[in-house]
Amino acid sequence: MTILKKIRVRYAPSPTGHLHIGNARTALFNYLFAKHVNGTFILRTEDTDGKRNIVDGEKSQIEYLHWLGITWDEGPDIGGSYGPYRQSENFQRYKAIISQLLKSGLAYKSYKTEEELEQERANQIKNHVSPHYVYEYEGMSVVEIEANDKLMARNHVPYAVRFRIPDDCKLAWNDLVKGHMSFDSSMIGGDFIIQKRDGMPTYNFAVVVDDHDMQISHVLRGDDHVSNTPKQIAIYNALGWSQQVFGHMSLIINPDTGKKLSKRDETKLQFLEQYKYYGYLPDAIFNFISLLGWSPQSNQEILSKKELVKIFDTGRLSKSAAGFDQEKLDWINHSYIKKMNVDQFKSITESFIESDTYLSSVMSEENLASMLSMAVIFKSHVVNFFDLLKKLKMVYDSDLCVDNIYKYYPDACILAIDLLREHRSELSIKKMVGFLDKYECLTISDKWQIFRLLLTGAKHGPDLTLILKEFDNQLLNIKLNNLKSKFRSKPLANE
Repeated sequence: MTILKKIRVRYAPSPTGHLHIGNARTALFNYLFAKHVNGTFILRTEDTDGKRNIVDGEKSQIEYLHWLGITWDEGPDIGGSYGPYRQSENFQRYKAIISQLLKSGLAYKSYKTEEELEQERANQIKNHVSPHYVYEYEGMSVVEIEANDKLMARNHVPYAVRFRIPDDCKLAWNDLVKGHMSFDSSMIGGDFIIQKRDGMPTYNFAVVVDDHDMQISHVLRGDDHVSNTPKQIAIYNALGWSQQVFGHMSLIINPDTGKKLSKRDETKLQFLEQYKYYGYLPDAIFNFISLLGWSPQSNQEILSKKELVKIFDTGRLSKSAAGFDQEKLDWINHSYIKKMNVDQFKSITESFIESDTYLSSVMSEENLASMLSMAVIFKSHVVNFFDLLKKLKMVYDSDLCVDNIYKYYPDACILAIDLLREHRSELSIKKMVGFLDKYECLTISDKWQIFRLLLTGAKHGPDLTLILKEFDNQLLNIKLNNLKSKFRSKPLANE
């Protein structure tokens, strides 16, 4: 990749919600691009939509970007030479540029009401015409337009400011991902608003001013922004500014439906706070997101942040939609957990145990080491730490595992409980299983399954010898006593 000038890229979220995987990917790809070419990565908050902003929206974005492992060189929290980095702090600049466009005739005050615009749109649809804004001063002279403005001003009629789209011109760019793109000016919906009635600048205007003032060289963003780009290019042209290099990344889709991944789709984990809550590792999520719409030259899929920075190439951004593969996410996270340092694994496990109501209630200073050692046994059997918690609760909580054992003969289960209570220090699991030979109706698999269910509550899992070795005696006795009482109080269906 040939770099001709200093690369400056940005991630510019609106504080209207929590960090979504699609936005996280935009931030991540811009971050990788900047680091790969020794450029500058900027965080900018686009907070002009006060009605949709949420409390601590910016704080949440920053928190989870940091959790993911993304840092920036300039931003609202650390400052920089090209601020302000919040749009709400840049109104005077927007106002000055809009005034300039109004004076030059490249923008005008629009007095059409929402009701008029809606009726206009309804008529166009009825007549099978593509919805578009119709210039309200068509056929009027400059003098007539000025007179109308003065009348409206005297009557304090609210207005929006619209940008005048030039007739019969092409608005084109060479997209880093999609190749050459071109829109006819007549096909982008007509003159568009750059300042709302409340005085707030719109996205398509403010983003142009910010990107120009911050000397952004490349804009990498989602494919859903393609329709915004010709409007922004028109503003660049009107102001005599050089446009950036644009790259529109493919959408992330739900492979089950083939549709764009919606924030309302609850079949997939989509927010960074969910990944953290369920115990996914940030390095694994970083790795997973990097493969959504981008691929390395090799077939390698487990890649560290350092490796990704080294090999990232915008030329390998995919034009095809990126399917969100939950199984792949779990496999990547499982791989990261397997290779984790044991001490780090125990430290994270302890914090999750403390956050769980049941496990924290049975945990004590005396049995904590035993519980953490038990967790290590499951280290290569879990996809995330929430999964680990479920397995640990099945180990220690008799109520969770008893239903799975009820299909077996009660006498055999009670004998197995007694063997575990009284002889676990001198008998191996294999020898205990042998004591169940007198129950001829049970297969060898059934006999082993009884002990596995009693100890772990699950039909599959780690070596039972390791489980028994790490089981705290007090906790095991409590569980076995509870299980025995349940077998006595609830006869089985085959009795």
